[in-house]
Amino acid sequence: MAATLKLSDELIDLATPYAVAAHRSVSQQIEYWARLGKAAEDNPELPIEFIKNTLLAVAESDAKLHTDYSIRN
Repeated sequence: MAATLKLSDELIDLATPYAVAAHRSVSQQIEYWARLGKAAEDNPELPIEFIKNTLLAVAESDAKLHTDYSIRN
């Protein structure tokens, strides 16, 4: 469900260079920050890099970009 939100110009200006660097739209960047912030609040004991890497791993798995782990003898 999409919704229209009023965001401050300051937040939009802050998100813009990050969005460009990550090849995202500004709204996608702000959504990413919201997901990351929620995960960080839900898991305050975890380092932010671990949370970022976990979100990336989940997205890769959802996109079927992962390979199964196997031990070779």
